[in-house]
Amino acid sequence: MASDADCVFCKIVAGDIPGDLVHETDTTVAFRDLDPQAPTHVLVVPRTHQPNAAALAAAEPDVLVDLVKAAAAVAEQDGLGDGYRMVFNTGRAAHQTVFHVHLHVLGGRLMGWPPG
Repeated sequence: MASDADCVFCKIVAGDIPGDLVHETDTTVAFRDLDPQAPTHVLVVPRTHQPNAAALAAAEPDVLVDLVKAAAAVAEQDGLGDGYRMVFNTGRAAHQTVFHVHLHVLGGRLMGWPPG
């Protein structure tokens, strides 16, 4: 599935609506979250539309790897050498609100455990 005309993340990837882009590759786009939960809170999305990480792994496993690599690049760029968190929320019960797979990169403060 290349894109979804109603998907806000597809619109950011296409440049139809603005996003605070911080990193791009041939397969990924990373932008700052509008409601940050940490000093660094960046969303890394694939350029193609898949609803969640499991669907992306089934359809384009190499792109799932690219998301993790892009997240590491964002963390390095933002100086998160002492640690950061990568999170996929999958499904409404996990508080996924945009159904275009996205990897949260969170850091810049102590990340308590358990989360949530």
